[in-house]
Amino acid sequence: MRFFPQGDADVRAMLDAVGARAASDLFTSIPEKFRCKGLLDIPAAASEIELRREFGGWARRNAGAGTHAFFLGGGAYNHDIPAAVPQLLNRSEFYTSYTPYQPEISQGTLQAIFEYQSLVCLLTELDVSNASLYDGASALAEAVMVAHRVSRRPRVIVSSAVHPHYLMAVRTYTQNLDVQIDVVPFGADGRTDPAALAAALEKGAAAVVVQSPNFLGCIEDVAAASAAAKAREALTICVVTEPVSLGLLRGPGALGADVVVGEGQSFGVPLSFGGPYLGFIAARESLTRQLPGRIVGEARDAEGRRGFVLTLATREQHIRRERATSNICTNQGLLALAATIHLSLLGREGLHALAVQNHHKAAYAASRLAAVKGCRLPFSAPFFNEFVVEVQGDPGEVNRSLLKRGIVGGLALGRLYGGKERRLDRAILIAVTEMNTREEIDRLAEAVEGSL
Repeated sequence: MRFFPQGDADVRAMLDAVGARAASDLFTSIPEKFRCKGLLDIPAAASEIELRREFGGWARRNAGAGTHAFFLGGGAYNHDIPAAVPQLLNRSEFYTSYTPYQPEISQGTLQAIFEYQSLVCLLTELDVSNASLYDGASALAEAVMVAHRVSRRPRVIVSSAVHPHYLMAVRTYTQNLDVQIDVVPFGADGRTDPAALAAALEKGAAAVVVQSPNFLGCIEDVAAASAAAKAREALTICVVTEPVSLGLLRGPGALGADVVVGEGQSFGVPLSFGGPYLGFIAARESLTRQLPGRIVGEARDAEGRRGFVLTLATREQHIRRERATSNICTNQGLLALAATIHLSLLGREGLHALAVQNHHKAAYAASRLAAVKGCRLPFSAPFFNEFVVEVQGDPGEVNRSLLKRGIVGGLALGRLYGGKERRLDRAILIAVTEMNTREEIDRLAEAVEGSL
């Protein structure tokens, strides 16, 4: 419904009804010295037509995936979203539904969450998943607290190749808890340094956290990290910020990870200037009761009919107050549904084909950029659809030059590592997905060469 301001007669009638002579009488309880004298120094009200025109002009100044050749990743990826996803997502029974406390009237919502959980378990090759989390960073923080509760140990070892923003979220979540975060470096090949990890584990730890593909795009040796952690009775937490990679790589659960967390934005969720996004978490069955949030399960009624219920809800509102495993207020139901629809449309073979296309295009882009004078690929580890390019010039200047040519370049890594990794000062993280054409990749290489 549109809003129509009241006319003078309407205002007069309302003031008469409350016994006021003027609108200023409504503010007599506020001391005189705190009242605004005269009009605020703001522009005059604009018409709806004028507002649309102005906001449209601002929108056209944005450089995004819909307007430019787009090579920016770093935890949020430009993937195709089939038209069926938003169409089904906007159905009123899904779009307006709330927490399914009453299973009798919430079977559709509960089943959708159950299917989402099943898909996450298939992707990660683990036993149980919850109903979703706010985003990948908070999912990692929750996983760290799971490990801390299980082991009662204070130390958590995190690879420096884990997304820096995820590490910041972990520090924020645990700053007032008895949790110590120790960061181990990545090696010359771009993967977590195994010697540094082994040395850190000598002191004991609740968990080891690695990301694969890691923040530098490199595919980690999750099996080796898991074996090292298990030898010291520590859990292994694997982060996946680009879940499309699981269409090509083994699920971390099959490689020894005890908990897998990550970001589900790649499946049916648009970039949207950074959110809202979708966090997922999956774990081994032995950790089920330590998982945060909700878990939907399948049940049978008295007549043997299949149904769905909230099997586990570990938030503080339900059990044990401050001793609960979670204070998560809700799951990302709508975005989890988007991911479910997207994955259902793709199917196993479709996801594999999508992953292969991502990798092949990224490999082509890497070969083109490696041939550019003034560029080199500093890391030798295999990658999926992201890789690091080191340039002779200033990465910021390179990206500004690309933008003038209609290209959104990669992520300059120097500022995210705060000088701790000087070798990344001239590094740019390039992401390539199925949305990038061969012509765009060639144009990127030519533009980078022209900017150096």
